[in-house]
Amino acid sequence: MLKVSEKIVKFRKLILVLAFLLLIPSGMGYLNTKVNYDILYYLPDEIETMKGQDVLLDDFGKGAYGMFVCNGMNKSEVQNMKEEVEQIDHVAKVICFDSLTGGRIPKEVLPESVKDIFYGRDGNSTLMFLFFDTTTSQDETMDAVEELRQIAGKNCFLSSMSAISTDTKNLVESEMMVYTAIAVALCILVLLVTTDSFLIPILFMISIGLAVIYNLGSNIIQGEISYITMALVAILQLGVTMDYSIFLYHSYKEQQEEYEDSKEAMAHAIAATIVSVTGSSLTTIAGFLAMCFMTFALGLDMGVVMAKGVVLGVICCVTVLPSLILVFDKWVKKTGHKAIHIKGEKLTKLITKIYPVIAILMVVLSIPAIHGNNNVKVYYKLDESLPEELPSRQANAVLADNFELSSISMVLVDADMSTVDTVAMMDDIQNIDGVSFALGADSLKAPLIPEEMLPGELEAELTSDNWKLILVSSEYEVATDEANAQCEAIEKVIKSYDPDGMLVGEAPATKDLVRITDRDFRVVSIVSIGAIFLLICIVLKSVSLPIILVAVIELAINVNMALSYYTGSVLPFIASVCVGTIQLGATVDYAILMTTRYKQERIGGAGRKAAVATALMASVNAVFTSALGFFAATVGVALYSDVDLIGSICMLLARGAILSMIIVLIFLPSMFLIFDRLILATTWDMRHLNKRQKEVNNNEEE
Repeated sequence: MLKVSEKIVKFRKLILVLAFLLLIPSGMGYLNTKVNYDILYYLPDEIETMKGQDVLLDDFGKGAYGMFVCNGMNKSEVQNMKEEVEQIDHVAKVICFDSLTGGRIPKEVLPESVKDIFYGRDGNSTLMFLFFDTTTSQDETMDAVEELRQIAGKNCFLSSMSAISTDTKNLVESEMMVYTAIAVALCILVLLVTTDSFLIPILFMISIGLAVIYNLGSNIIQGEISYITMALVAILQLGVTMDYSIFLYHSYKEQQEEYEDSKEAMAHAIAATIVSVTGSSLTTIAGFLAMCFMTFALGLDMGVVMAKGVVLGVICCVTVLPSLILVFDKWVKKTGHKAIHIKGEKLTKLITKIYPVIAILMVVLSIPAIHGNNNVKVYYKLDESLPEELPSRQANAVLADNFELSSISMVLVDADMSTVDTVAMMDDIQNIDGVSFALGADSLKAPLIPEEMLPGELEAELTSDNWKLILVSSEYEVATDEANAQCEAIEKVIKSYDPDGMLVGEAPATKDLVRITDRDFRVVSIVSIGAIFLLICIVLKSVSLPIILVAVIELAINVNMALSYYTGSVLPFIASVCVGTIQLGATVDYAILMTTRYKQERIGGAGRKAAVATALMASVNAVFTSALGFFAATVGVALYSDVDLIGSICMLLARGAILSMIIVLIFLPSMFLIFDRLILATTWDMRHLNKRQKEVNNNEEE
């Protein structure tokens, strides 16, 4: 490993040239990587809600859809608006009252239920059903939404998933550069305090920044990534990989005490860092890769990108950063200052004195923590993560107030189903609690309305060679228990008439999201804990130590989530899996660091209290700096972002870093003291100490 390190030192200038040249393809890759703003897109392809989306697109030429409300406009103005909207590229069809009747049926002869569909409770609003020929978050669809809003002005509102995606895109794009800059600034501030040079933090940020850009650019291989991944990748990569840079620099300073030549000192520092950082990064990578086991493909998207970011961060840490430090070595020395160091003597004395009390406190704390974690409330309705003043949320409010509508779903049944059965099915659906209407080509076919008066256009738009399309509205908000039960009831009715029939739309897709992610999160939790447990077993050569370490970090995770429960916070559904995997994978390193030193001291002949005391004092600064760096990288995003889904995740991770630090520094030493004999007996390279443990403990107590 030293030979490799020497090569890195020798070719440091070439490495820097190549590192900056790689920014060109990385930048091109970043600019050409599509960002997906539709979370429901990541549901499994094989479920009916996703198959139904394909049917809508392939058989009806309809992808995204929405509801368009015109307030305070007369019939002529509404007609003009409809014609303007139809001229927008990728607007496939606009269905309104006249579309259904061809203008040949007076609305007075229609059933009140049908009239209410299009004119609302006050009779002063008009509802149109709007379809696009592209999918929810395609660029073409979002461009069409923006153009539609320009035409609509202040009196018209578009309620749709595409509108939500458009608002999300605009908000994320406007925020991302700002909160990334805030994160960098806060990290620099932390490093200025904890390192001994004013220039070193800048070099750290350059090295990590290059790794982030490489990661973003390499996403072109995947074709597209989720906006959540895009929004979080730089922040998490910064927070997670900053430790590696700190370790390299500290190692370099230590080696300078032994080797006068800076290049020789750096070569030995790189060699030491490669071994340590590679082992340390494995737990973090394992945490991220555990997300790939989710059926909900967003986990695969985030897991691969984040794991790749850690790998690239390690590579840059042992190549780019050493090269930067050596090239700017004179300036690093000229900008030197005294760093702040925490003295852990008082904390150490207190813990070694009252560790039984601390252990009891740990058990007591775990009860409300586990309860809170298991009962924290989450939301699945995607627009709830956005500010209320955005156009999409305003449109949803107008729709709910004027039409008592929350969402529109679509029923797909066999085109050969008779009119009698279709009407009977629609009647059964309309009798389900919370269903406002069921509208299809057969809705207007009644004894009072001769079939020849109906426009042929109606049949063309709502039927295909294989399917009939029926619109179903709901008064219930998406993702509520009432909405999910309603979807199940509608699906039961559909299957009773057509076993191959399907219910498609935001509400049924969100119901599937709830079901699938609930299972996924349990699987990911088991996989991440299992993988990290196995890695710690191998690294520490122990059976008991992994249990202790994972238990300590899991306590921190449970406390973190429980705080949201006891403060009444409602979290986005993805938050729990992000915290469960990322906090575990990233902060278990704090525990591994202390445990490694504890083992060294015990193997070296120190008694249990002396070993724990030394391990704690030796680790406190590193753990503090690491946790504070992770906190700095995420807290700015949490406080600044108006996208609650992003802000909530970052706040949980920021809080989790601090909680993990506190719990590791206080509870972990207590666990070592209590379970010392068990650790000796179940750790491969410590078993020989077990025979003399009783004698050592007795001497300590004296």
